[in-house]
Amino acid sequence: MRIKNLLTVLVVSLLIPLHAAASDAVPGTDVNPEGDEVPFVVLERTTPSVDGNSWSLSIEMNQDAYDNGTVFEITTQVCTNDGVCDPPVLRNANVDERTYSASVTPPSDHTYVNWRVKAIYEDESSTNFPQGDWYKTWSSCHYQQDTGWGGVDYKDGACTTDSDETIPGFTAVIAVTGVTLAVAITRRE
Repeated sequence: MRIKNLLTVLVVSLLIPLHAAASDAVPGTDVNPEGDEVPFVVLERTTPSVDGNSWSLSIEMNQDAYDNGTVFEITTQVCTNDGVCDPPVLRNANVDERTYSASVTPPSDHTYVNWRVKAIYEDESSTNFPQGDWYKTWSSCHYQQDTGWGGVDYKDGACTTDSDETIPGFTAVIAVTGVTLAVAITRRE
């Protein structure tokens, strides 16, 4: 039973860095829509996102998509500095003709807000923008395993936002310490 538990902890520990490295995003650099294939433009987007403050997005559908009866769905996903991402959430967007607006309030210690737009066409087929990944708005104080801490609110070893937490990512330190202790204790026995 102990070996089974140890293997589970080990597999989870190995998957966390893989999840963080899975994206092509450059830490601290937002990922935005590009190219003529995208059927919308960003009118407004909060950047950087800030712990506990509303992050908002407003996009405008291009005229061709609007004329063809296309509708949009906006989905967000918040990821935290300990390498965990919340499940994606379909947002109730405010719609004013061609303009779609949505918002989310990220928790303390978040790394970035992922977002995507699903275009649903008149024939009920659909396309995600971007396909296979997310657009990304980085936090004002974020942690990335390969590059460490960054963001406009990271100064002198701590985040300087209005968050109650003084050391973001503290849960990651506790998790790594716990895994290390579990391995050490298991090896002794």
